[in-house]
Amino acid sequence: MSGVVASYEALIAAGELRADQDQCAAAAVLDRVAAELARTRKRGIFARIAGKGPPAPRGVYLWGGVGRGKSMLMELAYRAIPIERKRRVHFHEFMLEVHERLREERRKEEGDPIPPVARAIAAEARLLAFDEMVINNSADAMILSRLFSHLLDEGVTVITTSNRPPRDLYLGGLNRELFLPFIDLIERELDVVSLNGPTDYRRARLGGFPTWYVPNGPEATEALSAAFFRLTDYPPEDREHVPSEDIPLQGGRTLHVPKSLKGVAVFSFRRLCGEPRGAADYLAIARRYHSVIIVGIPRMGPENRNEAARFVTLIDALYEHKVKLLAAADADPAGLYQAGDGAFEFERTVSRLIEMQSEDYLAAGHGEDG
Repeated sequence: MSGVVASYEALIAAGELRADQDQCAAAAVLDRVAAELARTRKRGIFARIAGKGPPAPRGVYLWGGVGRGKSMLMELAYRAIPIERKRRVHFHEFMLEVHERLREERRKEEGDPIPPVARAIAAEARLLAFDEMVINNSADAMILSRLFSHLLDEGVTVITTSNRPPRDLYLGGLNRELFLPFIDLIERELDVVSLNGPTDYRRARLGGFPTWYVPNGPEATEALSAAFFRLTDYPPEDREHVPSEDIPLQGGRTLHVPKSLKGVAVFSFRRLCGEPRGAADYLAIARRYHSVIIVGIPRMGPENRNEAARFVTLIDALYEHKVKLLAAADADPAGLYQAGDGAFEFERTVSRLIEMQSEDYLAAGHGEDG
């Protein structure tokens, strides 16, 4: 036995997971995708030479609450699928790329830009694996149905995770009626699989430990390091080689993330708030990561009000996207900015920092509305 099911059962046997009926069912569906893609690998080469590609194996829309194992199962499937032209990418990053490709096609003034963009994407990847599909702007909503129809016609298989069932995507969004064909497409062309079993693995991995550590120092750093490895299941033998990442920002800029793994990022306060940054930068972080760890948060006051203002904007972005925040600071939230010019404006941030430690907040899914 090999593939997704075998890998999943090995994790259970090793005590890494507890048997979960929903996860077992999802693993079986993903195993089917892996097997079909493996079978079409060689046949597809000769079919494309003849000018006729094979139909894309049916994809999967995997949805459920926070910590239910969606990303873990996605990772098992991605590793098990033995094709070279495959890509795993955060959905928000993918859509930023799509809009840039569409702009380039429109400059050519050669008609509808969506078909050539879909063909180019299909030439790069037979499998697209999306982390955290969430639609939060009308620009994405307007093009998704046509784009994905063309991708499927070009032989691309799609696997995606989301916190929401398809019918709840873009709820309350502007001109949502134009988005409904995309929901119909998902339900018609992908296997919709729910993961709502009894165990919140991400919350369980925090194990009831605090999320706010005072003061800054070796003990706090050690506790947050342990939390990072619990959240990411990173192998102990590889802990000296945690991957970093440069994430795209507006204006062609990037932000270096010293530790970035499975939707968890580690930053220093100095990197996030000691450098000139705006709301767009913090929104990029909030959309990309379900959990953020910040070390070195100082007490603030009028003497470093610029840094404090950036910290307020950062917390607003994390809060609005229900990002889990773990931090080391020189004071509890109420003591971060106690007096002086700017203290009144900081009060809302204190309230949000306290709420972000609550069970209700920690149980919310990434990107969920409050």
